[in-house]
Order: sequence, then structure tokens, then C-alpha cells
Amino acid sequence: DPQQLELATSGKRKLRRFIVIDEVVDELYGSKVREYFEENNVQHKILALPTTEETKSMDLVLNILQEVQSFSIDRRTEPIIAIGGGVCLDIVGLAASLYRRRTPYIRVPTTLLSYVDASVGAKNGVNFLQCKNKLGGYTPPVASFLDRSFIQSIPRRHISNGLGEILKMALMKHKGLFDLLRSHGKYLLDTKFQSYNGSADHGDAALQTTRIAIETMLEELAPNLWEDDLDRLVDFGHLISPELEMRVLPSLMHGEAVNIDMAFMTYVAYARGLIAAEEKEQIIQCMRGLELPVWHRGCSWALIKRALMERLKHSGGQTRMPLPTGLGIAEIFNDTSEETLERAYKLWVRD
Repeated sequence: DPQQLELATSGKRKLRRFIVIDEVVDELYGSKVREYFEENNVQHKILALPTTEETKSMDLVLNILQEVQSFSIDRRTEPIIAIGGGVCLDIVGLAASLYRRRTPYIRVPTTLLSYVDASVGAKNGVNFLQCKNKLGGYTPPVASFLDRSFIQSIPRRHISNGLGEILKMALMKHKGLFDLLRSHGKYLLDTKFQSYNGSADHGDAALQTTRIAIETMLEELAPNLWEDDLDRLVDFGHLISPELEMRVLPSLMHGEAVNIDMAFMTYVAYARGLIAAEEKEQIIQCMRGLELPVWHRGCSWALIKRALMERLKHSGGQTRMPLPTGLGIAEIFNDTSEETLERAYKLWVRD
């Protein structure tokens, strides 16, 4: 908007920014963030908060909004900035969407999971009544700023966690991405997704992997941003995992719970004859290579049945079950029998 640009650069009014940053990220990068705003003569308020699945609630949203109100922002020209992992981006997105009906916000993801998942799309939300993301909306950010250098400061398990969502897109849509993960998974974990000169054997695996993951995610989300169509390949790994993740908090991270769901659904695809035994083994071995869990004792047969009943309730009376039909290709099925599911479950537990 030329008028907004004129206002911002004319010097008539001092630039102001309200920033919400995860408290762990603040310890690592807070001084740099403050320095940046001070050097650019930007009046700012930085709110550091504990943003975890356990604190992902309307209470935290209201806490943010009280601070926004006291700082007083112009909802047309002063976007709220969220710096942190997926939980932080979700909470701030919801807060911004509620403040004066819709205040622009910017996402700055600092974990691999949020880089390839939460930074893309329009969804935001919080947990409610022990249910994951039960309250929320669809308000896209005005921008997402992606910087892989944040990822070098997160623990190895968090990187593996993000690889779960990347593998989801590989299995659903892109065999080339699956091959990248099989060939370079350990290297990506070891180098924390940083790009180095002199790593000729790996090319720029980090850039390729993240770019393809985000592009395939956008291909799926962009035509269906508000989820008018409930047949979504990106729901792979998200049929059972919400129930499992909330049930065993905080023992599983989001990408780990998603991967356990995907591992079970791989067995379902095998039990249905959609994939061969060799393909099933390649998928499970790739998961192990990415240091992701492929089973969890909390994922009982009773939990699976309960989760799929919830799925039926919220997806128009059909399971809409995305399943691999090969490596990097998939379809959505509504006709998987309970007998097939139980047979797959027994094979999965046995292995």
C-alpha cells in the first residue's frame, strides 16, 4: 500500500512493533532482536512467554491481548510479530485474529517443525478441554520469514521431530523427497539443516528438502485454504495422533506422534494390499533413520478406535483416510474395514 509505505518512511511517525517470542528463543536470540529494533529506531515491546502444548490455551491468548492493548498498536500498519516454534505461531495468530477483529501478524519460525509446517497456511488455534487445537480460526499471516540458521540451536530430537512432517509430504506427494530423506537423513540431523560448502556428496540437501516440503505443502493447502474440501492428503498422520499426543503429554512431541500415526497407517496400507512388503519396510526403515518413533505403548487399539470415531464426527461422517499407494503417491479411502484395521494393528505391534 503506497500510503502505508509513505507513512512508514516519511519519519512523521515512529515505527512501532509488538513482538511475542518464546522464552527459550528469547534466551538465545532476545538480545539480537532488541539490538535490531534499537538500531533501526523502532519503538518496541517484547513479550517473552512459555509456549508449549501444556500452556497453549485461551488464557495465554488473553494475556497477550492485554499486553497488546496496553502497548496500543495501529491494526492497519503495525503487525504483531511471532518468533518461536509452532505453538507460539499458533497462539499469536489466534490473538492477532481476535484483536479488533483482525490485526496483521508475521510468523518467524525457529524450529524445523514450524519452518515447514506452522509457517505455511492459514490455521491458528489453542487446545481446549484436553483436545488439540479445538479453538481457532483461519487467518493467514501477512508474511512468514524463513531463516534456517535458527535451527542450529535446537536439540537433535527437535530436528527429528520436524522431519516427521517433512516425511509426511514425501510419502503423500513426492518420491524425490522420500529418496532425499533416505539418502541424507542422518547428514541433515548431524548438520542441523545448515548449508555448508564442501559437502559435495550431499549437495545442498537442507535447502532442497525444506524447499520441496514447503512447495508440496503449499500445493495442497493453497487451493483449499479454508478446508472447504475435507479430503486432504496433509491429514496423513493426523487421524490418531491428536488423541495420542494429548493423552501422553509431554512424552511425545507433535512430529513424533504424527510419525507413530503414519507408521500404523503404513501397516494399514500394507494390510489393504496398497503397498508391497518391501515398500512398507523401506518406509519404516526411513523413519528409523530419521530417529523417529514407529510405535508407542500409549497407542492402544482402544485409542485408535476412539480417535477414528472422533474423525468420523468431524469429517462429514467419513474417515477420509489418506494412505500411501506407493512411495510418494497416495489416495484417500473411506472403506477401510475394522477387520483390516485390527489386522494391521496386530502386525504393527508384533513387528
